[in-house]
Formats: sequence, C-alpha cells, structure tokens
Amino acid sequence: MLRSRPSRNLLAFAATFAYGCLMAQTPTPPVAPQIDHVSVWHGEQVHDPWFWLREKANPQVVAYLEAENAYTAAVTRELQPFADALYAEMLGRIKQTDLSVPQVNRGWYYYQRTEEGKQYPIRCRRRAGADGAYDPAAPEQVILDLNALAQGRKFLGLGATAVSDDGHRLAYALDTTGYRQYELYVKDLRTGAVGPRVAERVTSVAWAADGRHLFFATEDAVTKRSDRVWRLDPGAKRPTLVRHEPDELFTTGIGRTRDGAFLLMETRSTDTWETRCLRADRPKGAFRAVAPREKGHKYAVDHRAGAFWIRTNRGAVNFRLVTAPAANPGPRAWKEVLPGREDVLLEDIDCYRDFVVAQEKTAGLDRFRVFDPAKGAWREIAFPEQVYAAGPAGTPDFGSRTYRISYQSMVTPPAVYDVDMATGNRTLLKATEVLGGYDPSKYATERLWATARDGVRVPLSIVYRKGTPRDGSAPLLLYGYGSYGYGMPASFQSQRLSLLDRGMVFCVAHIRGGNELGEGWHRDGMLMKKMNTFNDFIDSAEYLVREKWTSSSRLVIEGGSAGGLLTGAVTNLRPELFKAVHSAVPFVDVMNTMMDATLPLTVGEYLEWGNPNEKAAFDYMRAYSPYDNLARKAYPSILVTTSFNDSQVMYWEPAKYVARMRTLKTDANPLLLKIKMEPAGHGGASGRYDALKDRAFELAWILDQVGLRR
Repeated sequence: MLRSRPSRNLLAFAATFAYGCLMAQTPTPPVAPQIDHVSVWHGEQVHDPWFWLREKANPQVVAYLEAENAYTAAVTRELQPFADALYAEMLGRIKQTDLSVPQVNRGWYYYQRTEEGKQYPIRCRRRAGADGAYDPAAPEQVILDLNALAQGRKFLGLGATAVSDDGHRLAYALDTTGYRQYELYVKDLRTGAVGPRVAERVTSVAWAADGRHLFFATEDAVTKRSDRVWRLDPGAKRPTLVRHEPDELFTTGIGRTRDGAFLLMETRSTDTWETRCLRADRPKGAFRAVAPREKGHKYAVDHRAGAFWIRTNRGAVNFRLVTAPAANPGPRAWKEVLPGREDVLLEDIDCYRDFVVAQEKTAGLDRFRVFDPAKGAWREIAFPEQVYAAGPAGTPDFGSRTYRISYQSMVTPPAVYDVDMATGNRTLLKATEVLGGYDPSKYATERLWATARDGVRVPLSIVYRKGTPRDGSAPLLLYGYGSYGYGMPASFQSQRLSLLDRGMVFCVAHIRGGNELGEGWHRDGMLMKKMNTFNDFIDSAEYLVREKWTSSSRLVIEGGSAGGLLTGAVTNLRPELFKAVHSAVPFVDVMNTMMDATLPLTVGEYLEWGNPNEKAAFDYMRAYSPYDNLARKAYPSILVTTSFNDSQVMYWEPAKYVARMRTLKTDANPLLLKIKMEPAGHGGASGRYDALKDRAFELAWILDQVGLRR
C-alpha cells in the first residue's frame, strides 16, 4: 500500500523547475520523490518507491510529468530548428491533397480523400455507373468528414464502421481522448442525421441483412477486455445482450462473412479461437458454434456457396484450409483443400463467388495463392523483389472478378493493383507519389540473415542509399518488435528518406516472437522462451557490426510498445552495444503490470507472457523486465516517448522507468522523457500533421546522436 504521499511542495517545484530549465545554460533533470511502497509477491517484499506515479488524478504526478517535459524541451531547444526543417522536408514529400482508390460494394464506390491543411481524411462515396463502373461524374456524398467531427478537439480516432446492406445507414465509433474508448453512433446517409449515442466502449460492429438490426461488441470498463455482444432492434431504446464471454483470457467481437450470409461472433485468446455463426437474415436467432472451443485449437471462418471455408491449426501448426457444409460444419465433416506446410504460414483467406485467395507467408515474405473451385487448382501471384511487403488492399464485393492487392518494398512506394482472376493480369490503379524527385534507383534493399547464438538464422530487412560505405563508419537505425505473432513488414516510408539521404542505414530485425517464419517463430519467442526475442536482437546487432554495416558507436535502436520492452531489455543486457535508444510507449514495468489483474488487458496477456502468479513464470519474467533490472552502470543516450492517455501501456511505466534510471545511471548521456499530456493515444497524435511533427522531432534526435544534424 502507499504509505505516504509526495510533498505538496512538488507543485511549486515543478513550476519553478520548468522556468529554470528554459532559462538555465545547463538544465538539470527533475528528480521524482521516492515514496515507499511494498508489494508482497510469492512471499517476497518488493519495494517500488516510484509506484505513486500511477496516480493519474494526483496533481503532483502531473506536475512531475510536466517537469520532465520542460527538461526535455530545454535539453533539445537547440535541436528544434533541425526538427522543424525535417518536418518541412518530410511534408514536402507528401501529396497532401489526394484520393484513395475507390472500392465498389453493393452499388456504391467508397473512397477517402485528403485536403491540404486538413488533419484527417474525408470519407465519401459515389453511385456506380449503369455498367457498374466507377463514374467520377456521379455526385459525391460525404459520409463522414473527420475534420468536422474533430473541431474543438485535440484528438479524434475512428474505430469500427459498417454500412447497412441497403446503403442507408452508417454505424461508426469515435474516440476523442486517445484511450481507445469508442462511442457508437448511427448516421442516416439519406438525410445526414446522426442519432444519439448508441453505446460506449464499442470494439466492433455489424449490420444484419435487413439493415435495421445492429450488432456490436463492447469492452469491460476497467479491464478493456471486449467481452459482450449486443443487438439493437429497430425502435428499441436499449440493446439486448446476446452473449457475455466470462473467461478473462478471451475477447470477443462481431462481423459478417463477405457474401453477407452469416454474422460471425469470434472469440479468441492467444492460443484458442472459436467462431459462432448466425444467418444474417435471422437476426433474432441463436448463434451456434462452427466447431466447439478446444484448448490450443485456432480456427477462422468465411463462407461461400453453402460451405464454410475454415482456416485451422488442427493437425497443422501453420494452419491448413478445409471446407464443411454450413448446415453441419463440425470437424467430422471437414474436407481438406490446402494442407499444412512446415515452411509456409497460412495467414488468412478471402472467399469470393468464383475464387478463394490464400494469404501466406514464407521465409519472411508475403505471397498470395488463388484457388479456382471449379478446376480445383491453385496458382501463385509472384512479386519481383527479394524483399517486399504485400497485402490485400480491399475487395469487399463478393462477386468481384478481380482481387485488389497492395505492394511495396523498402525502396518501392506503395502501389495498388487489381489482379484479374481469370487471366492473372495486373492493372496498376495507383502508385503513391513521393514528391521532390524521389529516384528509387539511388537506393538498395537486401535480405540478410544473422545467426543467433543457438544457431537459428534470423532474417533482416535492410535499406540504404547506394554509395553508403561498408567499413563500419555508417550510422544505422535498427528496429525490432518480436511479440504477439506480429511480423514486421519490409515496407516503404517516405519519412525514412531523411535518414537514408544523410547516410544512415535502416534495418528491421525479424526476431522470434513475430510470425515471419511461421507460428513456430512466434512460439519460440513467447512465454518461457521470451529471452530468444532479446538474444536474437542482440545477435542481429552484433552481426551488423561484425559485417561492418555499422559500429556500436554509430548504432541506434528503436522499438514501440512490446518493441519498447525489447529495447529496454537489450539495453539492460548490452548497454555498450548501442549509441542511442528510442523507446516509444514502452512496456517496461512488466512485473507490476502483469501482477495487477485490474489493469487493462493484463489477464488476457498471460498466454503471451506467462502468468506471474505461477512462481516459475514470475521468476522468468522478472529476469528480463526492464524496470526491475535497471542497475548502476553506464547506459546509452535514451529518448522515451509516451502519451498520458495511452490505454495499452499506461504512462506510468515509461515515467517510472526514467525516474528509476536517473538514480542509477553512471554516465553523462541524455535520458529524456517526452510525454503528450494533451489527448493522444498508444499511437501518439491522431492528426496527420501533428503525428508528422512528433516523428520529425524523434528523427532529429536520432540523427543528432550520430552527428548528422544537418
């Protein structure tokens, strides 16, 4: 328990400190008061003198955080002109007034456009022409102008959206604080009228076939676990509870099959998935399980031609594809269409009237395979580069004869193609313009392989400007994540050119914990194998130094959220290996968070990180928790960024991390905390210009650490 509180003098201290920081020639960092707090874990008393920083409503907490911001502003004051120049440089590459590729669905073409000077996109639609083609002369209907909705607000996040089958109604959810707490509204697209708020804390939404019954899922007010599905009937004042998921390891959501035939209620934990279905034209019926919930069994469902197409890991760690009659979809009726393979991960499937697309990943690369049900044959969609990222680009029309994909690489800006499913021919619909004369031939990207200490080969995606020296003198930014089975794409970012053009190399380490090499890659970087994630990253960094891509005095690392856990852990383990570190919204206070089941998302994370109420898991997690393993030694330069309203990683984790490190570090390197006190979320600012300004500051700091402030 908290035995005492910070002195009220802290408020006055913070005000004078902020002024002093701005005026002083050599600012001194704030020192967070230490207030004894004792937790008893597995019979051991654990002292945490910065525990009080989690009191969000405490004005002393706000004062301390403002003091940290003032210190960061003072230390980086001379850097700000460079950050401003970078912002102008990066903004100059963006086509600010632009239009997305329209997507056809039920007689309408939907798209979004941006206008110069406006923070948010404008969502629009036009009726399809008489021949079903896009008609740019048709009247435009603005269905949602986020700029208008954002007026008077510092933050606006758009959550789940769904248009009714008849095109008359739009259900949409908005977050105005950054806490990812979405309120649901319904807009009549015929009149423009918006009804009263339907519900709070909405996570997903779907219409029944009649366009009048609305289904949506909500999260628990404290834990933020999506645990309830509701149905709002026409004319009803209150929704009806359809299902409550009592198991704290599971979250639940609602959706529709692409053909519109079924509503799908998906309930998932890290290692177990279940889908319940209901005919979309019978909204008051009862949902039934496609297959019973079974520990360790993960499956997902789509529907076409009276059959469920099921992606399942039963008998295939990397998933296989089976079908079953919708009337009798249990496992005994399954017929295999695509077997499981050890070297190929079946990530997802998309079903259409005349074809099925399998989204796969092999050797860390995305690919598509197309199935013709009439012929029973598969064919592959191939890509030209050795390192790239590809994904579906949105083909909502179930009767489509083309499939839309996006393609990019670390040197190729994103492009959108339609692939003709009969011929395989591709039509380029849009290539992202990079203004300012970008020439991809001046850059190169490669796939490298680092050998980890246990002999496992770790893929790396690297990009650099041609002519960059390979003698160890080049600075390099190494990025990593390695959690939740999320594979990092080898994607293009125009912002990154500001690094490459100044001679900095950029590299992504596809470490264990992601899914780049299949489900086993994830499993080998979670629970009691989590140390593989950190070791892979360190071994990748050492490989890059050994191969003279860079040197430890020129190596900067970056990661966010669980990637911030990564940067924190490896910085504790090998601080001398890195010149500087940027940790964004970092999950660093692992033990306090995972031992507190009342915090958002904690219990559901047990299957990813381990349940610390079990002693073996507790000891393992504690051995790598960044906050708990800070020690008296020299650390690299560190910038920590976060948001006061972040609901995924609470602000106090990075704040406590910085406060404790200040009392232990023996070096003179900068340690900075930059926290957005205004409404912002896990991803930072919501407006595109605000977000770009934040990124400009981060890149300016990174470049400055390796002597590239120019």
